[in-house]
Amino acid sequence: MTFRECARRIVAEEIAPSMTHQRVSQLAKSDPEFPPIKVIGSSKVVDWTVARLYFAAHAAKAAARDRRRRPE
Repeated sequence: MTFRECARRIVAEEIAPSMTHQRVSQLAKSDPEFPPIKVIGSSKVVDWTVARLYFAAHAAKAAARDRRRRPE
């Protein structure tokens, strides 16, 4: 799925309170643990089944750093 759709699903599935396609792209460039990406035309895509696990783990790390993101 595209980075835009990935960002939309992260919020829709309540993995994180907010996410933009720009942030997904930034993580893809800077985080060596980011799932493999493919380029189709001018779009970058990622497998959602793998990306979902990555973003769930990423959100858990963020929650550990920021009490506002911790589940209640």
